[in-house]
Amino acid sequence: MNQESVIQLFSNWNDALATGDPDVVTNMYATDAVLLPTVSNKVRHNHEEIRDYFVGFLAKQPQGVITESNARVLSDTLATNAGVYVFTFGDGSTVTARFNYTYELTGGNWKIIQHHSSAMPEG
Repeated sequence: MNQESVIQLFSNWNDALATGDPDVVTNMYATDAVLLPTVSNKVRHNHEEIRDYFVGFLAKQPQGVITESNARVLSDTLATNAGVYVFTFGDGSTVTARFNYTYELTGGNWKIIQHHSSAMPEG
């Protein structure tokens, strides 16, 4: 794993969003992952809660683009990426948000174990 590979994990997640399938997106997360989503005040703690969030979020047809990335490889099994991304929705609206993903290598696959996303406070 290197920094470019960590950034690619976001692209894989973004490709999962493009499927429109909440199960495909949910599968990117560890079963006990924590999601602090962009457009919900509720913290999500497991696949059922994470899937519930993505049912509504995917209906908006989101696609993200990273504008700042700070990828770090922490060990052979842990990596993180923090920065800023912009989501464009099917209706043409956008939201700029801060993000932090923590990934863990589990069963040969990199899974998101924590994902925090919050809209920029200054608009």
